[in-house]
Amino acid sequence: MEMTFRWYGESDPISLDYIRQIPGMKGIVSAIYDIPVGEVWPLEKIQALKSSIEAKGLELSVIESVPVHEDIKTGKPTRDKYIENYKTTLKNLGEVGIPVVCYNFMPVFDWTRSDLAFLLSDGSNALIFDEEQVNKMDPRTLSLPGWDESYTSEEMNNLMDEYKSIDDEKLWENLEYFIKAIMSTAETAGVKMAIHPDDPPYSIFGLPRIITGQAALDRFIKLYDSEYNGVTLCVGSFASDPKNDAVAILGSMLEKNRVNFVHARNVKLMGGKSFQESAHLSEKGSIDMYRVVKALSDHNFTGAIRPDHGRMIWGETGKPGYGLFDRALGATYLNGLWEAAQKSKADAETK
Repeated sequence: MEMTFRWYGESDPISLDYIRQIPGMKGIVSAIYDIPVGEVWPLEKIQALKSSIEAKGLELSVIESVPVHEDIKTGKPTRDKYIENYKTTLKNLGEVGIPVVCYNFMPVFDWTRSDLAFLLSDGSNALIFDEEQVNKMDPRTLSLPGWDESYTSEEMNNLMDEYKSIDDEKLWENLEYFIKAIMSTAETAGVKMAIHPDDPPYSIFGLPRIITGQAALDRFIKLYDSEYNGVTLCVGSFASDPKNDAVAILGSMLEKNRVNFVHARNVKLMGGKSFQESAHLSEKGSIDMYRVVKALSDHNFTGAIRPDHGRMIWGETGKPGYGLFDRALGATYLNGLWEAAQKSKADAETK
């Protein structure tokens, strides 16, 4: 298991100098953030990003993400142009030696929450999803960190209208077209693809969402039978739906050798489809994080893992979910669980 940390480039208030001080930290998860969605990532920009990270004694372990253009998701005739651009970007990433790309196929919006700074009982604040509040929101006027903010109001309205004619099966059809178009390029480039689950893993704002649980992942990996067509196993995303057993889903995908990246965060289920993001510690949420790490250990997982969204603690302010302190605590906690699981396994094997 390789411990990594999300970094938003030179504009990130959390520096690489701080990140490398986290015990056991090996890699960085990042991206090129100034290239419009659908355009090719220049080789020199990728190399510059990698070099800046390596200069601090870290590795560029995962690109998160190369966004998928909406024309691909909606199946427009223009999708082939954007798919060719995507393939060129994968070739460039492979040439520089990037091993994994995380991406998602969520229509219009990335992860969605109702409050970015909900006050918790201990005085920290965190991201939450209140089902009742989300149902009252107007998606045409929302903006959250990580979303594509390049759309004008008119473009957003048009895009939302386009999705009225796209149901789950049509979105699956468009995903299959995309996967079959890019995967041979990814294999040749040596870049493992890792689709991120929908977050939360159910329909919101009337939009289809399809990467939602065990059955969806089983269907997805059959679209292209290769370890390069894998998943980002985000236990927090899957566990946000009470119907999902996130640890069982993780184990199943590990058995099939399709876990190419792991997001580890805890969520506390609040009833219905509501949840709040919590500290990584098992007792603070609804996920047994030891079982998560033990599953990785039992399957000899060697890929990248990162502590996902953290609370804002100790007076820290910044990008919601992406402060330094709580994610650093999460990384240290996960490393401790990994050491315990590995040593327990070694002890059992010597008896």
